[in-house]
Amino acid sequence: MNAPHHTLQHFLAERASYPGPALVDRGRPVGFHELTQEGRRVAHGLERLGVGPGDRVALWLPNLPAWLASFFACAQLGAIAVSVNTRFRSQEVADIVARSGARVLVLWPRFQGIDFASILAQCDPAALERLESIVVYSEDGTPAPQAVVGKPAVGYEALASGAALLQGAAASSAGCVIFTTSGTTSAPKFVLHDQRRVIAHALSVARAFGLDAGSSMLLAPPLCGVYGFCSAMAALAAGRPLVMRPAWDAAQAAQDILAHRVTHANATDEAVAQLLAQSPAQEPFPGVRFFGYAAFSPAHADIAQRAQARGLRLVGLYGISEIQALFARQDENAPLEQRATAGGKPVSAAARVRARDPGSGRILAHGEAGELEFDAPESRMVGYFGDPDATARALSEDGYYRSGDLGRTHPDGRFTFLARMGDALRLGGFLVSPPEIEAVVQAFPGISACQVVGVPRAEGLRPVAFVVLEPGAALNEPALLAHVARNLAAYKVPLRAFGLESFPVTPGANATKIQKSKLRELAESLLRA
Repeated sequence: MNAPHHTLQHFLAERASYPGPALVDRGRPVGFHELTQEGRRVAHGLERLGVGPGDRVALWLPNLPAWLASFFACAQLGAIAVSVNTRFRSQEVADIVARSGARVLVLWPRFQGIDFASILAQCDPAALERLESIVVYSEDGTPAPQAVVGKPAVGYEALASGAALLQGAAASSAGCVIFTTSGTTSAPKFVLHDQRRVIAHALSVARAFGLDAGSSMLLAPPLCGVYGFCSAMAALAAGRPLVMRPAWDAAQAAQDILAHRVTHANATDEAVAQLLAQSPAQEPFPGVRFFGYAAFSPAHADIAQRAQARGLRLVGLYGISEIQALFARQDENAPLEQRATAGGKPVSAAARVRARDPGSGRILAHGEAGELEFDAPESRMVGYFGDPDATARALSEDGYYRSGDLGRTHPDGRFTFLARMGDALRLGGFLVSPPEIEAVVQAFPGISACQVVGVPRAEGLRPVAFVVLEPGAALNEPALLAHVARNLAAYKVPLRAFGLESFPVTPGANATKIQKSKLRELAESLLRA
């Protein structure tokens, strides 16, 4: 039997009477009651569009109250919100909409001056075949068109203007949100989470991060990713204000921290560096009590030291889509060397961590490096949506999630993340599988094969493509990069593309392996030249 208070509908309803704002959107307070009612009205609107239990609704929106209201609306109906990055372009959006089987897509057509409707129009029509309705968000009073890409359209304001749906059909075990994550193939996996574990994890994070009656949270990462989503849910769980804006702006964020007395924040190392650059004061953010960070950019390897010199104590975090972000955190009172590393102690007392030798399969002793595996009963995914085989491969016989991350455990219950065991790249703050980029490059005329590696730059890790050309073909680098830019998010577009006669390889017993390390060295050499 599913306990009612384990559903997201009741999670939010229990907070409807809380004093103070749930959100501060660009300086405008949004109360818990207001957010609850908007979610209920959107639920009724989606129900009128035919959305019901198990249906998918794609949210192609930035950080807005409407994102959260739509998410809670889906949860009330027992439907699943599918997170779509606003930086995604036609090929990525088409893939997500098609494979998720989304019936409804919610978008803001002119967010940041980008023509999202045109991007949608560039998608393969077959990929949008199961899409039945488009919900068009607007803030300037522009009426919604009657149709977008031949699909009936309705304005978000009209959708949310009717009666509120008071009781939904969801169970605590119902899937509620899908995040996309890259694996070892070109197509990203769809990580599905259920309502019970989303709530349990949010409550654990709120407790472990010290979100109390005097707290407020800055939302730096995007809601479409598990990092931003878990930060937002923790603030809501604690009943504390979530300070948010549609897009990241370091100067505005620095002002918001002071104006709204922000005490907690989680961000990337690059965002922290940008924040510190906004103020000449020796201690720019004296009111911040907890600042968790994720280290993605080699250019900011010393950010914890630099921040500490400015009075900002950074705390290393760990999380992945499959067991949710903010899964673990370091102790803010630990020495800098420990505190700055990714990992720490799980926020849930029920979680367990171990390391396994990938060769022998042996469970390792504390201090030995191996693949990290997680028993996460309060935060683990339901599975990879539509891919039971991948789900089975990701879990051990006793239910531990095999992370693919290299790390070591410690006797006190902590663990330390060391590196990604595979070839995935952290680009623009997101985990990207090189084959996803390689597939698009190889679709360009004249390209026979492609390999993508990452090289560190001041702005973060950047992809570089190496290609082998078909006989008689010539490399047109600007045209090739423009082709990739039309199909993928900007952070996935290679910095450069270089032609090779062949890739450096190492012969093996079962296969010939391409030497990625030699390609990285070659990329650095060619970029310097």
